[in-house]
Amino acid sequence: MSSSSKPGGFRNVPPPAGAKAASPYQRFIPREELGDFASWQPGTFGAAPTAGAAAAAGAAGTPAPEPSAAEWQERVAAARHAGYQDGYRDGLVALESFKQNFAQQAMAQVGALLEGFDQQLQALDGEIAAALGATAVQLARQVLRAELAQRPELVATVAAEAVGAVMLSARHIAVQVHPQDLPLVAEGAAEALAARGARLAANPSIARGGVLVHSDVGDIDARIGVRWAQAAAALGSALPLDEAAP
Repeated sequence: MSSSSKPGGFRNVPPPAGAKAASPYQRFIPREELGDFASWQPGTFGAAPTAGAAAAAGAAGTPAPEPSAAEWQERVAAARHAGYQDGYRDGLVALESFKQNFAQQAMAQVGALLEGFDQQLQALDGEIAAALGATAVQLARQVLRAELAQRPELVATVAAEAVGAVMLSARHIAVQVHPQDLPLVAEGAAEALAARGARLAANPSIARGGVLVHSDVGDIDARIGVRWAQAAAALGSALPLDEAAP
C-alpha cells in the first residue's frame, strides 16, 4: 500500500477496496487536524448569547445606568469634602505667609522706631550736655567774680604759684599785678618772692586778681582773663569773664 502526502502536512487516506476513486475534495479529515472547529448543531444560530457575549455587547453598545439620587448625594458630599480640605489647606498656607510677612514688617517698623529713638536720645544727650556746660560756666563765672570781690587777698596765692612755676634757672624775675593788688601780694607772697629774688611792680593794664611774671627764660601769664578762658574752654565754652568783652 502506498500513500502520498500533500504539502502542509495533510495525509491522504486511500479509499476502501472496490470503492470509487474519491474526488480530491472528498476525503476523511482526522480529528487532530480539525483544531478548534466543532460540529454544527441545530439551533446554533438562534440560540441565546452566552453571559460573556452579553457582557461584551453591553459594554460595547449599551449605555451605563444613571446613578441614583443617593449616589448623586454621596458624590456631591465627597466633592464638597474634597473642596473643603483643599480650601482649608490653601487657607493655612496663606495664613502662614501672612504671619511671616506681618512679622517681617513689624520687626522692620520696630527697628526703625528704635533707631529713631536712639538718634533722638543722642541729640537730647548732646543738648543736655551743652546746656549743663553753659550752666556750669555761668555759675563758675559768678563764683569767680564773687571771690574776687569778697576775697581780693587770693591774688597773693596766685602770685606765689606763678613765681613757683618759673624755672629754677630763670633770672631777672619780675612780677606785675594791678596797683590795688600790689600791697596784698607784697604781704601775702613775700616769702615766695624773696626766695626767687623776684621784683614786684604795679601794672594798671592787668585786671584785679591777675598776675604776669617775666623772666629771661619765658613768661607766666596768670591774668584772670587768660585763666578764665582756659577753664571755660575745658568746659567747651567761649564765654568771656567780662560781659563787655567780645
